[in-house]
Formats: sequence, structure tokens, C-alpha cells
Amino acid sequence: MSEADTLVRLDGVTVTFDVGRDGFWGRHPKQLRAVDDVSFTIGRGETLGLVGESGSGKSTIGRALLRRTPVASGTITFDGQDITHVRGEPLRRLRRHMQLVFQDPYASLNPRMTVAELVSEPLRVHGMADSVEGARPVVSALLERCGLPADAADRYPHAFSGGQRQRVGIARALALEPAFIVADEPVSALDVSIRAQVVNLLQDLQRERNLTYLFIAHDLSVVRHISHRIAILYCGKLVELGPTADIYDRTKHPYTTALLSSVPIPDPPLQRSRTRIVLAGEVPNPVDPPPGCRFQTRCPMAEARCREQAPPLEEKAPGHWAACWLS
Repeated sequence: MSEADTLVRLDGVTVTFDVGRDGFWGRHPKQLRAVDDVSFTIGRGETLGLVGESGSGKSTIGRALLRRTPVASGTITFDGQDITHVRGEPLRRLRRHMQLVFQDPYASLNPRMTVAELVSEPLRVHGMADSVEGARPVVSALLERCGLPADAADRYPHAFSGGQRQRVGIARALALEPAFIVADEPVSALDVSIRAQVVNLLQDLQRERNLTYLFIAHDLSVVRHISHRIAILYCGKLVELGPTADIYDRTKHPYTTALLSSVPIPDPPLQRSRTRIVLAGEVPNPVDPPPGCRFQTRCPMAEARCREQAPPLEEKAPGHWAACWLS
């Protein structure tokens, strides 16, 4: 991918958190490496699906990209600009172009604000409207585009279903006409019957506005539907990255294979004939990870080399990267 086509770039990004000290009188702080030396790019108008178990570092990467969480090392580039340590007024201006759709549509909307106040708030904060009434034409157009009724602007969040609340959250994220949106598990809290509607809305908006998404999820069927490429995280490490079709049909990492084996297929005979891979062993302690490959404590294919030396992320096929000695 050329530099001109790249909107977001991470190079060797590491995010750490202090988690106490050694013993009661310990002087050496312990650090949890929530994200460990992660590198990838996202092209303009592309959706990169970010997949992994709970605690793998998915949301931390999203927050680091939005400059909500500081990075310990590495660089983050947005639209050709190094934003790793940007702060103050430059950061405030930058956030017009980078927005977030939250996971929980019930907790992400202030129950004391009307929908008009919620959606117009970004416009008022950034000086693009002087009042709720002044922003009403923009708010009405956004709500209509996101499939909400005409009278939604004057109602409060409690009057809406979960799917409708998430549409309000999407309208709010679009208010500033951003180029990049981090969608942090935006459909995981919704009914199954509503998920497809919200995902289709996100895809339609992407085509209309040339939006770029980092789509964080653990539902692999949803990720397959919306993503152009998929990145797989395990314990803070990027273990596989490639086009969606390659990830699903020609996996290179045993962790990805195990994840895909857990995805149900709506065909009972075919589902019964599949081999389900159940991982044994313990998830490594991210504060004190084992030497070698992070996955070696659960990998059914692990060899002596896997326990001694961490595999680098290498291109195993054109555009398809994996960190495994055995692929």
C-alpha cells in the first residue's frame, strides 16, 4: 500500500500499564504490556477488522490511535502526520477527523440530554454551531440518514431501543465529518436481528463518505462481512494479518485456525462434520509472559523452538503476514 493510499499507520507501537510493585516493600514497578510491538496500516476507505479474545489489547489499540491512551514506544501516523505525542490544541483539532463509536449504546449516551443535544455537542465543542437550535438542520439530516424518525431529536435516550441508540451514537460520530472511525465492538450489545442492520448502515456510510474504519470485534462472522482485511491479536501481539478471504480460507497461524473453528455454520450437517479445536493450557500472564511465542502454552503444534524464540511477523504470502515458525 502506497503512502498516498495510507490513512493510518502504526509502527512498533507498545502500550504499557503500571500494575503494582514486587512485594509489599518492592521498589521495582511491574508493567503490563497490553500492546506489544504492533505494526499495521489502514488504507483510505478501508475497513480493518481487529479480532482477538477479551484482554488481547484490541480496545487499547483503538484508544491509542485516538490519542486517549499514551504509547510507551513506537509511532502513530495519521494522514502523513506523526501524532504519537501530539497534545493540546493540535490534538483538539485532530479529533475532528477521528471519532469513536462505543460498544454499549446504553452507557455511551447521557440520559439527561436530548438526542439533538447529544448529536450537536461535537459541533458546539468545535465551534461549528453556536447552539442546539443552530445545529438542528445538520442534526436532522444525520438522524434521517441513520434511519431514525423525524421526532427523534427532541426525545431522550430512554425512549429508544438498543439498535436505535447505536444509530444515535453513529450520527454523533458523523457530525464532524471525520475521515476515520474506531468502531469498538459496535454491535456486540445488540440483538442478533439488529446487528446486520447496523453493520449494513456502517457499510453504506463508508461508501458514501469514503470513511475508514478500525472495526474491533470478537464475532468473526460480523468481521468477515464488513472487513477488507483482518488483524488477529493474541496477548497484545499481532499474530496474523491479511485479506479477509485469505484469513478465512488459508490461515497461517494455529490461533486463527482455532478461532475460526468456533464460528457456527448455519448448515447442521456441515456443522456436525467440522472439527472443533478446543485450546488447552493457560493464557500467559501478560505481566510476565513466557519466553518464545506467546501462544506456545496453548498451541497443539508447539515445538522446542517455539518455547525459546519468538517468531517474527513475516509475509507468508502476498499481503498475508503471520508470526509462526511452523507456517
